[in-house]
Amino acid sequence: MTALHDAGKLGDLIVNINDCHEVALGTGTTIRLLRYSEETGDWVLWVHMEPGATFAPHWHLGHGQYFVTKGELIYDVGSAPAGTYGYEPIGSRHNEARCDEVTEYLFMGHGAVAFLDEVGEIRFILNHEFLRDVAKGEVISNVANEGLEEAA
Repeated sequence: MTALHDAGKLGDLIVNINDCHEVALGTGTTIRLLRYSEETGDWVLWVHMEPGATFAPHWHLGHGQYFVTKGELIYDVGSAPAGTYGYEPIGSRHNEARCDEVTEYLFMGHGAVAFLDEVGEIRFILNHEFLRDVAKGEVISNVANEGLEEAA
């Protein structure tokens, strides 16, 4: 492994996912923060989900795009197996996203995502600053469905 990259670097950026710390984003889900922008709020993640991993209900305050390279992402609008590109417009609301097998994908976020608790109130905002702090180990996060009762 070469020196860790600066995911917030301005200008041209070439990064190998092996040069990024893998950090937990929730039960069964890890990420590698490839890039974030203080100027635009954009962020890019490499996501790895173990079988049974979930994303709790959430609301896209900015649009998102993804490309699945392994496994299958399953959520409200359907199934995204390996080789699938997906687009989630501003305002998209998802009750749950999950996988039944090891799943990996590149996610490009263009703004914030509000994660909700069991009564639909905002639990936390996932944005470029939040992801930066998670990647640095300054914030512990759980985007999964389990534990919502304790978080509320």
